[in-house]
Amino acid sequence: MAVKAMGWAHSFPMSEGARAGREWTRERLKSLPWAAAEPDTVDSVVLAVSELITNAHIHAHSDAHLVLTWDGDCLHVSVHDEDPALPRQREPEPEEVSGRGVAIVRELADEWGMKCQRHGKTVTACFRPADADADADVSSDVSSDRPDGGS
Repeated sequence: MAVKAMGWAHSFPMSEGARAGREWTRERLKSLPWAAAEPDTVDSVVLAVSELITNAHIHAHSDAHLVLTWDGDCLHVSVHDEDPALPRQREPEPEEVSGRGVAIVRELADEWGMKCQRHGKTVTACFRPADADADADVSSDVSSDRPDGGS
């Protein structure tokens, strides 16, 4: 049985900020058959992407490499950065403006995890839309949207 999935990859330099990641993600999700019927799931994915890119930029001082993969059951959101230190959940004071990213991703995602790698780490969150069965015919399609047009 062939594995069928579709996905996208894009790097977000520190100079672009999380807004570019939110916009890029929202545009890619439009192609998924369940996205129009599940705006709350789309919003959750976009918010998680924003938090993960922000963490890569601010805490890891790194570009963020985002991969979205839809496998017919779960939309996997993976962000890689160059810092091998795993993020940790904090208990910020109410007046603090940061420190909630890990808690937000944990709350939004159906599953999530972190993996140290030789050159940094990857944080992955899984989102399972209720209407995933609407995507019965997923084709193999992985593309890269690099700003330089290369591969």
